[in-house]
Amino acid sequence: MAKGPTVYDVAERAGVSIATVSFTFRQPEKVKASTRELVLAAAEALGYVPSASARGLARGRTGALGLFAYDYLLDPAKGSGSPAPEGPDNEDLRLFPLYVDEVQRGVELECWRRGQALLVGGGNPENNEAVLSDIAGRVDGLAVFPRSVPSSTLARIARRIPVVEVSESALNPELDHVTVDNASGIRAVTEHLVTVHGMKRLIFLGGVPSSDNDERMQAFLATLADAGIAPAGKPAYPCGGEDAVARAIRDTCTGDQIPEAIVCATDQDALVVLDTLASIGVSVPGEVAVTGFDGIAAGRVARPSLTTVRQPMELMGRTMVRLLMERLDDPEKRPTAVSLPVRLVVRESCGCQGG
Repeated sequence: MAKGPTVYDVAERAGVSIATVSFTFRQPEKVKASTRELVLAAAEALGYVPSASARGLARGRTGALGLFAYDYLLDPAKGSGSPAPEGPDNEDLRLFPLYVDEVQRGVELECWRRGQALLVGGGNPENNEAVLSDIAGRVDGLAVFPRSVPSSTLARIARRIPVVEVSESALNPELDHVTVDNASGIRAVTEHLVTVHGMKRLIFLGGVPSSDNDERMQAFLATLADAGIAPAGKPAYPCGGEDAVARAIRDTCTGDQIPEAIVCATDQDALVVLDTLASIGVSVPGEVAVTGFDGIAAGRVARPSLTTVRQPMELMGRTMVRLLMERLDDPEKRPTAVSLPVRLVVRESCGCQGG
């Protein structure tokens, strides 16, 4: 692999000192936003990865992999080091691992099994590119969650070290990816509602727009079409977090237009739907069935327990590590997209008594 640009090259291009370049990547809070932008733009133009990468390459492999993650409980307005305010909602979330937590655990376990160290980091909108570049400069390969940084940044880093992204492979098709069979999962849960429970008025709630959620929505619509059923309403994408989801459900489940089932793109959305319906006096599953997608632990202990599609989240994390190690052994291999199977888990929220 050709020798990359140095900190001196970046400093010269940005018109700053090498100390400023170093601070931009290691202590970005000490650098003015406008200066950080100059340095990051120069680094991207040159294809620069911080010098720790060069030191690692000089010694051979570092024996470490990186994971760039995010945390639902951090307050992005205050930076990655500031937790969200204490409160009953956040206390509830801390009781159970979420999607990100379970995938991360898979990465950790596979690194442990293979004797690899793991460097985990995250950022906020102001410094996530700098933090990601810093992690990339210290490791042999990098695993990332989708939409956490711009595709151009991942492409730049992938020129220097292997990068694998979990989920949403359409975003960066040139990278290795681990995905799941979204379509078969939503088809299974929708067919269950239609064939087992005889439901004909179903709607889809997509949460935050993403390629995963789009695949699930399209599978929902196709399954209904195959059954000769029209959706009971347009798919909803209530951007704005839990409050927006709750508002969308209150608007939908009023008067005589209540659907028979709400098929949610994620378990977290489904859990908000369960709480919202309870707050307005709509019984689940007596009046409305609710389903999710992910299989997080909170759905198992919810009341009613949540019918869902279970993703193999730990296996997703383990597979990310496997792909990184394979890429290290064969840097010229074509991008690989691994799609893992999912399974329907039937519980009380659809009207069944399964566990």
